[in-house]
Amino acid sequence: MKTAVVTGGGSGIGRAIAERLDADGHHVAVLDLNPPPDADFAYQADVTDRAQVDIALTAVRERLGPIGVLVNAAGLDGFKRFTDLSFESWQRVIDVNLNGVFHCTQAVLPDMIEAKWGRIVNISSSSAHSGQQYMAHYVAAKSGLNGLTKALALELGPLGITVNAVPPGFIDTPMLRKAAERGLLGDSLDHHIEQTPVRRIGRPEDLAATCAFLVSEEAGYITGQIIGVNGGRNT
Repeated sequence: MKTAVVTGGGSGIGRAIAERLDADGHHVAVLDLNPPPDADFAYQADVTDRAQVDIALTAVRERLGPIGVLVNAAGLDGFKRFTDLSFESWQRVIDVNLNGVFHCTQAVLPDMIEAKWGRIVNISSSSAHSGQQYMAHYVAAKSGLNGLTKALALELGPLGITVNAVPPGFIDTPMLRKAAERGLLGDSLDHHIEQTPVRRIGRPEDLAATCAFLVSEEAGYITGQIIGVNGGRNT
């Protein structure tokens, strides 16, 4: 099994992915602004700060060895009418959701290139397909992440490294619940469930299962793909 790094692994989707990869036998390290105290290998790092990322990944290598798997799950949402959106808010969401992926991916690539093997999975968003009002900065960042995924798949494929994106749909996470409490989803949770073909809200474990496959040896012929996990809301 490989050493796997999961950013944003302190809660929600990232935590579920980290737990699944650990259960599958990988050596898992979590990078998060608020790392979980119960994780065996957790490091505090702001993915928008390259120096913090490099320090954390150096510590990971010293304890667990070269990094073979990276799941970029760190994310930050935001809700604001575009005409009221400050550039600072725009930049912060772009920094976390897109520039953070740049830093983390670039930082782990030397290990993967040397091994001639690597798996990178980017947690995108179904809003990159459908759009979402009052989330222009978030949608722009996640759309950019999908494009980055495709470009890197072409560039890194000959080196034995696959790159895929998993855009979640309506997933039951702390981030979603906070948005629902603020009335920012446009309708009730029950309404959104009714609009989902499989008639249930998604679970973080649904994303984790997809990631577990994409980082496996069996998924070596899958790269550059945007694999939605959304209960059929986006096809």
